[in-house]
Amino acid sequence: MPIAPSPHAGMGAVPHHDGVTFRVWAPNARTVHVAGDFSGWTAAGRVPMAPDHARSGTWSAFVPQARRGSQYKFLIRRGGPYRWRIDPFAREVTHSRGNAVVFDPATLDWGEQPFTMPGWDELVLYELHVGTFTADGDRPGTFDTAIGRLDHLKWLGANAVEVMPPFSFAGPHSWGYNPSHLFTIDTSYGGPLAFARFVRAAHERGIAVILDVVHNHLGPTDLDLWRFDGSYRRGYGGQYFYNDRRALTPWGATRPNYDRKQVRNFLRDSAVMWLEQFRVDGLRFDGTNYIRSRWGNVHHPRERIAGGHRYLAAMTTDLRLRQPWKLLIAEDMQRDPLVTAPAEDGGLGFHSQWDADFVHPVRRALETPWDTGRDATAVARAVTGHYLRAAHERVIFTESHDEVANGRSRLPETINPGAADSWPSRKRAALGLALVLTSAGMPLLFQGQEFCEDRWFDDRAPLSWDKTHRHSGFLHLARQLVRLRRNLDGTTAGLRGPHTTLLRVDDQRKVLVYHRWWQGGPGDDVIVAVNLSTQVIDGYRVGLPRAGTWRLRCNSDAPMFGHDFGGVHTTDLQAAPILWDHQPVSAEFTIGPYAALVYSQDA
Repeated sequence: MPIAPSPHAGMGAVPHHDGVTFRVWAPNARTVHVAGDFSGWTAAGRVPMAPDHARSGTWSAFVPQARRGSQYKFLIRRGGPYRWRIDPFAREVTHSRGNAVVFDPATLDWGEQPFTMPGWDELVLYELHVGTFTADGDRPGTFDTAIGRLDHLKWLGANAVEVMPPFSFAGPHSWGYNPSHLFTIDTSYGGPLAFARFVRAAHERGIAVILDVVHNHLGPTDLDLWRFDGSYRRGYGGQYFYNDRRALTPWGATRPNYDRKQVRNFLRDSAVMWLEQFRVDGLRFDGTNYIRSRWGNVHHPRERIAGGHRYLAAMTTDLRLRQPWKLLIAEDMQRDPLVTAPAEDGGLGFHSQWDADFVHPVRRALETPWDTGRDATAVARAVTGHYLRAAHERVIFTESHDEVANGRSRLPETINPGAADSWPSRKRAALGLALVLTSAGMPLLFQGQEFCEDRWFDDRAPLSWDKTHRHSGFLHLARQLVRLRRNLDGTTAGLRGPHTTLLRVDDQRKVLVYHRWWQGGPGDDVIVAVNLSTQVIDGYRVGLPRAGTWRLRCNSDAPMFGHDFGGVHTTDLQAAPILWDHQPVSAEFTIGPYAALVYSQDA
C-alpha cells in the first residue's frame, strides 16, 4: 500500500483532535521518517513520510498516535546513514540539541483584557536581556521572573519592552544572537508558555512587547539546519544557506539563502508566528545591513546581496498588510534613508531604524574629559535627526547591548573609569538621558540605565537592582523625563511631535537650546536647554516662540536627583518683548553645570 502524504496543511508539527500532521522540507532526501515517543523511538516504529507533490521538496505524514506534548525528530536519508534532525519549524524543543515537542498554540491563554498598541510617537522603549534582567546568582532569569519587574517599568513610564533574542541557543548563557531554532523560546527562559505569560502580563500593564529577531545568520553551533537533508556544495551548509562566499558572515558561514523561496518563507513564517500567535507588538531585526551586504557595508557595490534587499522589502510588505499597527524596526546603522522608505519606492519598508547618527556623536560629547573637546554642533545635528521624514523613523539611545559591551562600558563608567558613582559620571549620564528623551525620535533605554548601572553588559552578570536605592535620585530623574516625553501631565505634547528648531548652538560656551513642538501653543511648545560644560551659565538670553510664563518642568541639576546636585538656582521664565534668535520674545536663564532644563507653558 503506497504511503500517502497528510491531507492537512502546515509546516512542522500541526496538532489535530485525532493526531498530528508532520511536514518537513527536505528536497534532496531519498527517504524521510518521523520518530518519537509515540513510536518508542525505534527503527521499527518510525513512521514513513511521503512527498507532498512534485517539486515541492516537502514530505509529510499524519500520525494518529501523536499528541500535543509528544517529542519527535525527523530521520532523513540521502545516501548513507539516517540523519536525526530537529524540526526546523518546531515551536518547542527540550533543548538546542534535544528533541522537538508538539506544541499547540490553542493552549495559550490571553485573558479577557484587550491591548491597544500605544502610538509610535508615545513609545519609550526599554531593552532587556531575559537571562540577566532578573538573574539570581548563576541561575539565569526567566520570563516568569521578569514579570515580577514589569511593575517597575510601568512606574518608570516605559511602555514598550524590547526583548533581546530569547530563541533556543547553544549553552546555558547567551546574548541571544546565535539562534539555533527560530520558532522556539529557550528552555532556560521557561519555553513558549512562559513567554506567552510574559506578553500577557506586559499587556495587562499597558506595555507593548517588541521582539528582537535574527535573520542575518543562524547558529552557528547546535544548528540542525546545517546540511539538513545531507546535500551541500563546496563545503558550505546546504539547502538553507548560500553555498558560496555569500554564506560568510562575521559569525560563521550561515547566512540564509534569501534567493530561495522556501528559505524566505521559513524566515518570514517565524516572524508571522511571533506577531500573530504570540501577539508581540513589533519586531526589531538584528543587523539588517548584513542581510543586504556581505560584511555590513551597504554602500559598497561589490558587497551588496540583492536577494537580501528583496527579501526584506517583500517581508515588510507582507507583515504590514497583515497587521499594519505592528512596529517593524531595523538595526541597520548605515545612515541610509532607504531603510524606512516604502518598498514600492525601492526602500526596505521598515517603520524605524536604530540611529548611529545619534548615539555616536552624543556619547563622544559626553565621554570627552575636557569641555573644550565637546562638539555642541555635532550634538545639535543628533538632536534634530536631519534626514527624518517622521520622528518615529529613528530609535535613539546612548546605551544598548552593543554600546555597553564588546570592550565598551556603560556611560557612567566611560565618563570616569573606576568612579562611575562620581559627580561627573552621574551628571553627564543624566545629560544623556535628557537628550534621548527630549530629541526627535523613538527613545530607548537599556536595562539598568535608569538607575545608573555601571558595569558592562555580560550575559552571566545579573543586573544590579540594589542601585535603585543607591541611585534613587537618578531613577526619579529618569521617571520625570519619561513622563515629560510621553506628555503624561498634559504640558509637554511637543516632545512627542515631529518638529525641532535649534534656537542656539553655542560651541564656545557649550550651550544648546532647542524648541520641540507638535502643533504649537501652550501645553505643546517645549524649550530644552543643555549645558555641556562644567561652568555655571548665568544671565543667558535666548529667544522664545511665545510671550508669557514658561514653567520649569525639569532641572536635571536639582538636589532631588543627586545628593551633590543643585548648587545653582533656576526658576520659571518670564518672556520679554525683546527680539532674539529670530523669535518675537526672549528671556534670560541660569543653568547649572552639566545640566538640562525643560520648559513649557501651562495648557
